[in-house]
Amino acid sequence: MARRIKNRKKADETLVDIVEVRDQAQGFFEKNQRLLFGLGIALIVIFGGYIIYKNFYQAPKEAEAIDQMNLAQYQFERDSFAQALTNPGVGSSGFLDIIDNYGGTKAGNLALYYAGVSYLNLGQFEAAADFLEDFSPDGDILPVMKYGALGDAYSELGRMDDALSSYKKAVNHSDNDVLTSYYLKKLGMLQEKQGDLKAAKEAYERIKEDFPNSPYASDIDKYLTRVANAEG
Repeated sequence: MARRIKNRKKADETLVDIVEVRDQAQGFFEKNQRLLFGLGIALIVIFGGYIIYKNFYQAPKEAEAIDQMNLAQYQFERDSFAQALTNPGVGSSGFLDIIDNYGGTKAGNLALYYAGVSYLNLGQFEAAADFLEDFSPDGDILPVMKYGALGDAYSELGRMDDALSSYKKAVNHSDNDVLTSYYLKKLGMLQEKQGDLKAAKEAYERIKEDFPNSPYASDIDKYLTRVANAEG
């Protein structure tokens, strides 16, 4: 968190420029009836408080966060990453304010991803990695997007082992034609660059065999030929 605050401060400056046993149990209950009753009441209060929190506080906060984030998403989609982070438009919050003001909401969590990718596109790779690491994805697609983007950030930072690990997590999480084949190609290219030709070949072959209709399979033979030539 401290590193993220530091990165945000730095980025802001740049952007301005979840039977015996029975008897024993019965004896325990009789001896501790008042305590157990109290604990039961406490659990009811806690559970009731949680329901109230979810329905009367968290839900409106979630809706407000989504509404606040609309313009930031629009700026992100048009590649205006600096504006998306801090100043998407009058009356709306940038991703950084969404993260600060709506923590604990799904929108606040998603803003971490948007912020990470925004910083990635702005060339601020430490900040990108920091926000992406804090993002908690679910489903089949978002984990691929998180770890793929993290692989990009780590690669730019020269953290090649971390980049390889992240790309592997991305390609092993889903069989999405576009995303999985895209990061398989990146994984193979990085492995090839690192001299691991066998692993690179396996990545390229998986694209050819498992994702033949993806846009990244059209020229994959070229990469396979290059690896074969390098292997001698």
